[in-house]
Amino acid sequence: MRFKISLQTLTVLVFVFTASMGFARDYIIFSIAQDLPMGHENEVVKKNYYVNIGKQQGVDSGTHLDVFRIVSRLDPYENKKRFNFRVKIGELEVLHTEENSAIGVLKSINDDKKSPLFEIGQFMIGDQVGVKVK
Repeated sequence: MRFKISLQTLTVLVFVFTASMGFARDYIIFSIAQDLPMGHENEVVKKNYYVNIGKQQGVDSGTHLDVFRIVSRLDPYENKKRFNFRVKIGELEVLHTEENSAIGVLKSINDDKKSPLFEIGQFMIGDQVGVKVK
């Protein structure tokens, strides 16, 4: 049984599969590794944050990355519309980079009085990252 594919159908299929390459990509924290806390007084637990952005995207050792969290809330009164807020929660400093990934450490976290309240006060898997623009 042979399938006949017209030129128009083939053109549409090629466009659909290649069009996705033109869309912007979200860069996120995809993994976190940390020291085991030993219970000592004033102990600092180190954490490494693994992100899917690297040399190919212009990131090198020493680069600072802004970390954002998407906070989604539903307005139950007006028209039940959902609002998404992209809020900066801190910065990472890159220690090591590969082609499409990097390892970073905590540079700063926004936890002052003017920062929104988050359920989780630290960076977490799924938080978005982007190169810090001065």
